[in-house]
Amino acid sequence: MESILKSKSFQFSLDIVRFCEFLNSHKQFEISKQLLRSGTSIGANISEAQFAASRADMINKLKISEKEANETEYWIEILRSLQDHESLKSLQEQLLQIKKMLASSIKTLKAKV
Repeated sequence: MESILKSKSFQFSLDIVRFCEFLNSHKQFEISKQLLRSGTSIGANISEAQFAASRADMINKLKISEKEANETEYWIEILRSLQDHESLKSLQEQLLQIKKMLASSIKTLKAKV
């Protein structure tokens, strides 16, 4: 069964890709590239964590996801300062949920070590 965190991060990645397509159509290539890289990396690392070699490896992958989430939050904040696009608020809300789930998962895994 697929985890809620993985599912939410996958949907977030899809939404990031769609928003970056919008940015590219408005010739905002550089920020789009940064947002696309960090935003999709969150889910990629969560997916890798599911097949980690050890609990420590799993924690490490989730921490990388957390760092990518923080970077993504930075790019979204910049974009929200520059424009008022309805998708940005939704992306920010999704990201907040994912960050909370990541923090909880890391805390739980650390407690079991």
